[in-house]
Amino acid sequence: MALLAAPLLFFPLTEPSHSPPLLPFQRRNTFKPFLSTPLKSLRCSSSSQRQQERTLEFERLFSNLNQATMKREPGSLTSAIFLVAGTTVGAGILAIPAVTQEAGFLASSVTCILCWIYMVVTGLLIAEVNVNTMCELGSGGVSLVSMAMRTLGKFGVQVTCLSYLFIHYALLVAYVARSSDILTNYLGIPLWESATLFSLVFGGLCYFGSQRVIGAVNGVLVFGILASFATLVGVASGNLQWDSLLQAHVEAIPQSIPIIALAFVYQNVVPVLCTNLEGNLSKVRTSIVLGTAIPLILFLIWDAVILGTIPNLELNGVNVTDPLQQLRSNNGMVGPIVEVFSFLAIATSYIGFILGLTDFVADLLKLPSGQNKPLPYLVTLFPPLVLALLDPEIFFKALDFAGTYGVLVLFGLIPAAMSWSERYNSSSLTPKISPVVPGGKLTLSITIGGATYVILSEILKNIHA
Repeated sequence: MALLAAPLLFFPLTEPSHSPPLLPFQRRNTFKPFLSTPLKSLRCSSSSQRQQERTLEFERLFSNLNQATMKREPGSLTSAIFLVAGTTVGAGILAIPAVTQEAGFLASSVTCILCWIYMVVTGLLIAEVNVNTMCELGSGGVSLVSMAMRTLGKFGVQVTCLSYLFIHYALLVAYVARSSDILTNYLGIPLWESATLFSLVFGGLCYFGSQRVIGAVNGVLVFGILASFATLVGVASGNLQWDSLLQAHVEAIPQSIPIIALAFVYQNVVPVLCTNLEGNLSKVRTSIVLGTAIPLILFLIWDAVILGTIPNLELNGVNVTDPLQQLRSNNGMVGPIVEVFSFLAIATSYIGFILGLTDFVADLLKLPSGQNKPLPYLVTLFPPLVLALLDPEIFFKALDFAGTYGVLVLFGLIPAAMSWSERYNSSSLTPKISPVVPGGKLTLSITIGGATYVILSEILKNIHA
């Protein structure tokens, strides 16, 4: 059942209430406001800058209303954590051993932790800008388009749109290609049928399912991921050689960063989290930190088991392309478990990416928020299905391009740039929330500098290759 987001629970204390004029890309809900519980706290503060700034603290920004019953249906924190965790544990985890084998487990584990911290920071920056944008527009369901237009202008919107569409379509193509291959092997049906079946089942779930149904299904899938992962670790770790885990080749770290960063992508569902959790930043922060901590632990264990079980990663002078494939060939029990784990991991990520991309497309097409329309789902589901069928071997290609040029631009540079513009260059009179990420300009500069360094390094490497 579609939900409506009823605005809004806070009002300025000094100036009379007024709404800024709407820009062409902005949408405002037309239903009557619904004031449910009072604010937990409201804090206004002033600072001597070019203009007076006010910051707000609140329990929640608005109320999600069931369109049929007009009763409040608050988002579940548990479902939000599962959504983040399920979106994060996707196809990227399958490629981690292949890109970290040269660096070794010790070096790659440090890289994983640093990438996790980085991606948590950028997700929180997106949440901060998203809630401030909802405050200004008076509407839920605000995507990165509206956020970029408000903070970075038309050029920022163009870069955001291109990056967003590129990474989402690339990853959806990878997900459909890999999942259809698994289904074809198990069901014995043609590739086009398995790809269509996968897209219709999980795309239909996102379109027809309510927030609670999607959350419940995602929770079951995440539980299946944990169960199959535990079984896989138990079966594969019998030949674990602990000495091999101490290998560290620091010079090989940079080449693994794009795929590791890709493995931690979840930021596309942050606007969905902010809407589902009614703008409650405390819950959003908790769901992001805990929802990404689960995949971090899985990634570290996964990498340790694969690299520790196959210590001799160079056979006859030829580097192993995919250590996971070698492990499957050496242990007959591992293959089916890997397939189940892979399918569940891809399914959870697919759900998260469908929700994020359809919300983005709806905002891009200026469709009313809080309503499911078929057009955004058709635009989201059909192109990846066609591309996956045209090139079934596109899995690793899509991951490589998306990780290098999509993730670090869209979920590295842009969140920091939007936050910088909003905090230090914005002329908006709308009250702002307190910064979610501490550190001020230093944190934002490190975020921008880190992404820029990796992107330029990859470009130079490709030029000299």
